[in-house]
Amino acid sequence: MSTRTDASPFPDHLALHLDPVVRAACDGPETGEGRVPGVVAGVTTDTETVYLSASGQRALDTDAAMSTDTVFGIFSTTKAITATTALALVDDGILDLDAPADTYLPELAGIKVIEGFDEAGNQQLRPARSVPTTRQLLTHTSGLGYAFYSDRYLRLANDFGVPDIATCKRASIQTPLLFDPGTDWLYGTGLDWTGLIIEAIAGARLGEVMTERIFAPLGMSDTAFGVNDAGRERLTTLHHRRPDGSLRPNHRFAPIADPEVHMGGHGLYSTVGDYLKFLRMWLRDGNSDDGTRVIAASTIKAAGQDHLHPLKLHDLTSTMPPLSNDTRFLPAQSWSLAFARDGAPAPSGRAAGSLSWAGLANLYFWIDPQNKIAGYWAAQLFPFADRVSFEHYQAFEAAVYHALAS
Repeated sequence: MSTRTDASPFPDHLALHLDPVVRAACDGPETGEGRVPGVVAGVTTDTETVYLSASGQRALDTDAAMSTDTVFGIFSTTKAITATTALALVDDGILDLDAPADTYLPELAGIKVIEGFDEAGNQQLRPARSVPTTRQLLTHTSGLGYAFYSDRYLRLANDFGVPDIATCKRASIQTPLLFDPGTDWLYGTGLDWTGLIIEAIAGARLGEVMTERIFAPLGMSDTAFGVNDAGRERLTTLHHRRPDGSLRPNHRFAPIADPEVHMGGHGLYSTVGDYLKFLRMWLRDGNSDDGTRVIAASTIKAAGQDHLHPLKLHDLTSTMPPLSNDTRFLPAQSWSLAFARDGAPAPSGRAAGSLSWAGLANLYFWIDPQNKIAGYWAAQLFPFADRVSFEHYQAFEAAVYHALAS
């Protein structure tokens, strides 16, 4: 099922190229091998959503079809919204990205670096040379990581009882650093701490600040830390890809009704239609559809530049294969203040300077400021970087650029 506007011939032209790609993602044997359970995919220009389509099922063991208003756990695609909320506070002059983060969160004073474990299994800790800045939290140069990409963090979880981040408990992110701030890059919980900084400055929960600064101006009525009754009826189910390629639904994975922490790194629920409004705001230099200024144009421009140089992105090696496969980056990719950044044209056709990122359950998006086009591909499937799902996403993105060129 696809939905498109009638404002120009372009949406119908786009659908001609994209509908078969979206349908193909969910075609295959009933076991699920070679396909994804369900997907919603959308494309926006800087003026409107020009394509929105759904295929497959919300859960393979029910009759509920995926629909364009299906609600997803958006996992790490939450991060870009948290970063944008922080940038709004920078615009207001009340957040200094280069101030030590303990300026806003005193609990970060005295943070330590874990260098390993001694023969008795005790943590080997030393004081960090500095407290991370908010800029370092945004760019993943703070020294924080994830257990599914760090053996040391995995051992903290297994041997020292550090909770899984999915619990949304504060203790899940109260971990030592893996290296001194500013000396390396590693994907991790920096945006969860950024969310706590936003709360400390604003004096309100992160979801409330996001609603005021992002969701309300953009009309993102289906986006929140949690799901209301109406949204629960449209909620998709998380699935797991087994080693043999088959798919298993997991109905036990459900939104936490009142999370201890609004996790700025992964905690939001949303729809593809809502997220396209957020992506469109980045294409519109910080403006909503009705012209409301959400972020200053100068902030949008500066935030989209390379903020990682001279450090480099590292490929990520998974310590938990059921949750994530290894992740590889393009040679020219770096990091902006909210997204991965392409330093050269991507194989799909994305222009140099485009921005992108992903969510753990195989959600993917991109923003191409040069061509004024952005897209979002939403599935709900572990492990991350599932080969089948990613190949279908790549085909979708490439089909968008083929349609633009034809």
